[in-house]
Amino acid sequence: MTIGKADVVVSRNGRDEGKRFIVIDTDGEYSLIADGKGRRVDKPKRKKNKHLKLEDRADSHITDKLTSGEKVTNNEIRRALAQYAADRADEGGM
Repeated sequence: MTIGKADVVVSRNGRDEGKRFIVIDTDGEYSLIADGKGRRVDKPKRKKNKHLKLEDRADSHITDKLTSGEKVTNNEIRRALAQYAADRADEGGM
């Protein structure tokens, strides 16, 4: 499965290893990722896809905004990642 916009990914390498991000944009073998805190939407991290592990799609609100080209806020990214983590904890993941 390929990594696309609005996917929730986990970094496999680097100082951000193990952290969750949302893909803001993709460019061939690279993705621009943000978590709304350390990596904000206005300055996303450019990371090779092979250094990312695909977890899931973000909620439909984030997906709709990113695919239509609308601006996504850092607060929306943080909220989506927190909700994703809570859902995973409820399922018994992590």
